[in-house]
Amino acid sequence: MTETHCDIRIQVVTDYLDNQSEPESDRYVFAYTITISNSGNVAARLISRHWVITDANGKVQEVNGDGVVGEQPHLNPGEEFRYSSGAVLETPVGAMQGIYRMEADGGFGFDAPIAPFTLAVPGLLN
Repeated sequence: MTETHCDIRIQVVTDYLDNQSEPESDRYVFAYTITISNSGNVAARLISRHWVITDANGKVQEVNGDGVVGEQPHLNPGEEFRYSSGAVLETPVGAMQGIYRMEADGGFGFDAPIAPFTLAVPGLLN
């Protein structure tokens, strides 16, 4: 019998949206594109998300919700789901991290952690 294992991998690409930002008003807009890959051998559905967004002043925003971008994608082994979203910070640098709550086919739930990533205006950090 093959052992069942869940292996959800998450990759993030970020972008600063200069045309939507207003630095003089402490408004910095960032986009991020996330690719969720199922590298395990059991299908799973993304049920909910929990984000922790921290700006350079230490201000923390927590975001919870069902699914992502209005969807609860179901990923079979070998499949991936990509989506884009955004965040608005009061500082030119910040960080995000979080968890996707997943449910594998068969009904057991597990968390897929999203490693911390940086949001930064280009050229600000080396």
